[in-house]
Amino acid sequence: MKYDEFICLLSDARMSKYKKASGGNKVRTIQLYHHNLKLSQRMFGVIGMFEVILRNAIYNHYKEKFSDAEWIVEQASADKLLEHEASEIFRIKNDFIRRGIYSPDKMVASFSFGFWTYFFTRRNYKVGGKTLLQIFPNRRKGLKQTDVYNDLTMIRELRNRIAHHEPICFDSNRLLSTEYVRNLYSLTRTYIEYMGYDADKVLKIVEKPDRVLRDIDAF
Repeated sequence: MKYDEFICLLSDARMSKYKKASGGNKVRTIQLYHHNLKLSQRMFGVIGMFEVILRNAIYNHYKEKFSDAEWIVEQASADKLLEHEASEIFRIKNDFIRRGIYSPDKMVASFSFGFWTYFFTRRNYKVGGKTLLQIFPNRRKGLKQTDVYNDLTMIRELRNRIAHHEPICFDSNRLLSTEYVRNLYSLTRTYIEYMGYDADKVLKIVEKPDRVLRDIDAF
């Protein structure tokens, strides 16, 4: 595709950062956009895998604690763990029932990364019995609920940037940099390890971003 066609599709405003970082070179501008796209695809896969592992760990933890496979629904009432999420939970449940496909597994898969992150807010962690850090058997010494919440929020924010097609290969000064992604990639791997898994083995089934990060660093 020619550069002018590329700009017509994506807009000059969207491409301005890439163009500046490429010294105005049209071919390099498109190459850099492709690098960012590949990096976004790979990080989305990494975070998606982590999200599935995390939500399953949280679900299984409370399934055992509450002795109830349907604890998400049961905890969606006054003064219980999911009191504040009740309307959304019952909206989803009723939709599944209407379609004849309701199950606890369907419920687990229906909620966003944010939903699972909020289990580590001060209020939810307390109401849940202050036991949720147990899903991280290999956690570092001194890791607190607030640390987990803040770390998961940063990972979630990167996921949201990717989902909204925002560039992730620049720093806050609009300069080309992989530091932001490298830090959160490392953090995601760390939390996989905290949960007792080998990050390299877990991430074998997705495309890891290492090569693209090197390509951007060498750009």
